[in-house]
Amino acid sequence: MTLRTIPLIDAGPHGALGALDAAPERLDEIMRTARKRYSVPAMLVADAMSRRWMERSDDPYLPEIAAVAARSVWPGAYMLNLSFEWGCTTGLAPDPEAPGNRMLRTLDWPLEGLGRALVVTRHEGRAGEYFNVTWPGFAGIITAMAPGRFSAAINQPPMRWTSPVMAFDWVANRAAIWRNGGLPPAHLLRKVFDECETYAKAKKMLSESPLCVPAFYSLGGMEADESCAIERLETRAKLRHGPVSTANHWTGFRVPGRARGFDSPGRWRCMEETHASGVADDFSWVAPPILNATTRVAVIANAKTRKLMVQGWEEDGPATEVFTL
Repeated sequence: MTLRTIPLIDAGPHGALGALDAAPERLDEIMRTARKRYSVPAMLVADAMSRRWMERSDDPYLPEIAAVAARSVWPGAYMLNLSFEWGCTTGLAPDPEAPGNRMLRTLDWPLEGLGRALVVTRHEGRAGEYFNVTWPGFAGIITAMAPGRFSAAINQPPMRWTSPVMAFDWVANRAAIWRNGGLPPAHLLRKVFDECETYAKAKKMLSESPLCVPAFYSLGGMEADESCAIERLETRAKLRHGPVSTANHWTGFRVPGRARGFDSPGRWRCMEETHASGVADDFSWVAPPILNATTRVAVIANAKTRKLMVQGWEEDGPATEVFTL
């Protein structure tokens, strides 16, 4: 299989629209796959509900997402911008080969084509520039690095357990989101990269800002000992300071829930061992159980040295060449 090149898109102050203008065909590719997985009627309903919730909660990125939706022939822009159906493995530790703190990160999502459609976008926020590992049309941030400030990523906690039936739990969790006025986790992380000049300010905002749904944040600063994992409920937080690894299970709060992703405890242990071994700056650590059939993205980042390495993956292996900033 021919490996694609991950483009670097300079979106400047234009957010998701800057990336969409540069690579609209990549959004079309994701939408085609989403239609097959979710169906057009389901996407229409999810779009309407998602937009209504963002209007009611006064989401600051609604105008940006509405502009993306207006440029797409098919529904799904609102739904995909509020999707949190993924697993992740993230680790933070002193960089073994350079000054600063290094983040190792994979994102797992069963939607085919995300690895091939991956882009890196450069943005100008109020606090300075940052580089977002993302897809055209996505307004939030899941993984990013701000040179001279910090690197950060989101992991998803287990789905809250409310009944013996998973489908009922899914509905109950979504209903709780509609009643909640906090920001979506990916939109809060976007706000952090746009507005926070330092690791300390980023940690404070990620720990204290209300969320509409629980989330895990991994944050690494400029110094080797500046890192933490932030476990978030809607209005509460618990922190673990680095070196630290995060997968998709709770370690601070005790919240009954349904597991996310493949073998979360096994991925967590593997990331702990990876950091302890001082692995080099390559993607040799992307191996089972961290690597699984749903792995779509692998990232290495260090904000002090301006390091950002990215590779897209699909079920059958690497889908892109390694991007190096």
